[in-house]
Amino acid sequence: MNTLQMAVADGMTIAKRNALKIRRAPDLLGGVIMLPIVFVLLFAYVFGSMIELPGMSYGEYLLPGIFVMTIVSSAQITGYTLTLDLQKGIFDRFRTLPMSPSAVLTGQTLSDVIMNLTSVVAMALVGLLVGWRVHSSPLEAAGGFLLLLFFSYAFSWVTATVALSLRTPEVFNNVATIMSFPLVFLSNAFVDSARLPGPLRVIADWNPVSTLIQAARELFGNTSPAMAVPDVWPLRHAVLVSVLWSVLLLAVFAPLATRLYRRAVSR
Repeated sequence: MNTLQMAVADGMTIAKRNALKIRRAPDLLGGVIMLPIVFVLLFAYVFGSMIELPGMSYGEYLLPGIFVMTIVSSAQITGYTLTLDLQKGIFDRFRTLPMSPSAVLTGQTLSDVIMNLTSVVAMALVGLLVGWRVHSSPLEAAGGFLLLLFFSYAFSWVTATVALSLRTPEVFNNVATIMSFPLVFLSNAFVDSARLPGPLRVIADWNPVSTLIQAARELFGNTSPAMAVPDVWPLRHAVLVSVLWSVLLLAVFAPLATRLYRRAVSR
């Protein structure tokens, strides 16, 4: 077996191990699913009754934002799991095995894609109950889900890098929360960014989360001609820019996380 085949096989083994661990600790997956469900019900039925959008229901506007919020939040599990394994000495055990050094991170991020897929499916089912519908072609809708999963995979490498830099679960949880909340709430997830005051509107318009949400809305057909898209380049080309953001995150943080992992296990 050559080096590439070994790396792929070892990565799949680690992914299976992490998937089994999630199955045996359903509170991890439950937390990722239940929080977005609460947000869906809260915004759709409480705030949604006071928010009017021209040409579409608030439920259809809201769900792509909830999808993105879910994948950003669940990506934190990558970092949390890595810090736990580091704290318990699991990495030292892996180092004694004849396995590829990249398998741990690859397997962890792949298992998170499976978890994100489960979360997104659950959100889609809840969304159907609150009035969300897909108005695009099946191919475009599939592209929307694939784009969400691709971005979630790339963002998992960001949280892995942060986790391997901090090395303790408690500190990572605090930093990850501080990092993820502004990304989600300073965006167009819940309200049109055009309604935000000047400086916050600029941040929201250029926020990669806003771009991904706009891309998901376009691919799911959750847009209205009566609602003008802000005249900024990322939101005008949301699908392309979301793909570019995902590629950029992978190109920067995958090598950085791998380097930090090797440094961690060499101590």
